Amino acid sequence: MANVKLEFCGAAKAVDPRKRPLVIIGQVKNLKRLDWDEMRPRLEPRVTDEVWFAAVNMLNPNPTDSVHLFLNSAVVCALPSRMSRHNAPSASLYAPRLLRSNLPGAPDQCVTVVCEREDVFPLGCAVARAFPLFSRRTGGSRSSYNEPCHVTVEFILVDQSNQPLEAEALECLTTMAESIRLAARIVDTPCNEMNTENFLDELKAVGDELDIIPTVVRGEELNKKGFGGIYGVGRAASHPPMLAVLSHSPPGATQTIAWVGKGIVYDTGGLSIKGKTVMPGMKRDCGGAAAILGAFRAAVKRGFRDNLHAVFCLAENAVGPNATRPDDIHQLYSGKTVEINNTDAEGRLVLADGVVYASKDLKADIVLDMATLTGAQGISTGKFHAAILTNNEEWESAAVKVGRKSGDLVHPLVYCPEIHFGEFSSSLADMKNSVADRGNAQSSCAGLFVMAHLGFEWPGVWIHLDMASPVHAGERATGYGVALLLALFGRACSDALLQFVSPLGLEEEEEPLLDGDGGVGTNKRRRLV
Repeated sequence: MANVKLEFCGAAKAVDPRKRPLVIIGQVKNLKRLDWDEMRPRLEPRVTDEVWFAAVNMLNPNPTDSVHLFLNSAVVCALPSRMSRHNAPSASLYAPRLLRSNLPGAPDQCVTVVCEREDVFPLGCAVARAFPLFSRRTGGSRSSYNEPCHVTVEFILVDQSNQPLEAEALECLTTMAESIRLAARIVDTPCNEMNTENFLDELKAVGDELDIIPTVVRGEELNKKGFGGIYGVGRAASHPPMLAVLSHSPPGATQTIAWVGKGIVYDTGGLSIKGKTVMPGMKRDCGGAAAILGAFRAAVKRGFRDNLHAVFCLAENAVGPNATRPDDIHQLYSGKTVEINNTDAEGRLVLADGVVYASKDLKADIVLDMATLTGAQGISTGKFHAAILTNNEEWESAAVKVGRKSGDLVHPLVYCPEIHFGEFSSSLADMKNSVADRGNAQSSCAGLFVMAHLGFEWPGVWIHLDMASPVHAGERATGYGVALLLALFGRACSDALLQFVSPLGLEEEEEPLLDGDGGVGTNKRRRLV
């Protein structure tokens, strides 16, 4: 069902399930709190109260369960009720698969989500992930895959005296769903349709929607301006590498935030070429940039009050006569030189240029980079938790917390540059681009390479998110990262729902700072409150 329109509403109209199939989803403890009068308009005349209560009492999720109430037109699905401390209490991770397996694919359908208010945001995002947009299926037995479909999504809040969601919350969910599906569509699209120029078209479309003109540095201009990382990675491809920036600068802004995304539209590994079994799926290597595009769109539409820059490092890591060779030495935008010992460690090269641009040119106080950076991320934190590496313990804790609240799960990596950065030692340049020992905190080291170009003494907040595994579930993109960024920075938005899922504020404080001559000045820092 690629051609699906999602409509979030406070309360769906009463319709016979035979005419509009219905899936009811929630944790058993919440489903049992419903009165029959609440369910009657959605299920009659096909389902009686006896059938409803019997079905709910039959549910025994392990981890999930479902019971058909009327053929395949009315189904009640149970999410897990108990979550460990590193999982989302909403159990939103399980919702997309339940929905995909129980919705019959009719032209008009309804999803009824039963939950508490604090779970509205993650479950709304989870519903969006169940309906990917990209498909190139044609006829045959699956021809219905691309037929138009309308899905109404309603929420019954069991802790709000049955009050429907406010219009503002529904608008926020609609924006989030659109942005998650946008990110997933870009990641699902193969490189013959999503090269760097096509990705730039996606940026321009979002810019047109927000009345923002992107700043673009491309091709040979990258080389002339010193972006040796992006240029070196992408110079062998048919379509030029580029640095593209969308900037939102509202009046009264008090801080500057930059989100930097790795946008490798395809990664062959370059001359250090990937094997035939690991190269398929490398269209997903633009997942960080896609998530940042979706999150930027949603943040601006929901009233982001601070300066926000989305920096996209776009390139195709291709094989060709102009491809970077192992042993080449490139100078990056930081001025530091890098000896290439693995052309398949290209993401950190483009990100290094991006974060330095964010600091040097955009004057960002907070720099966050998001990338499908290492296969080792899945080994370090698993398929569902992105890895976070940061120079700020408060932000690390905040990211883990809002990951559980948003459903985009996060877990920390070891931040210890004095131990790990030695892995990049080079006798010919400032550093190599790949580690000497692949068994020594590989994902941490990859992030530290990016931080090294900012400088380990950089006074701002740096956050690195490696989401190589959560970017997809099976063969489909998840849109991971959009919800996480909006929840992490929700307090900077005017939107009440985003503020609700992000109980974190930022305030400026000054600390003493010794200058080079021994004098005392002040250094402004952003701290979480």
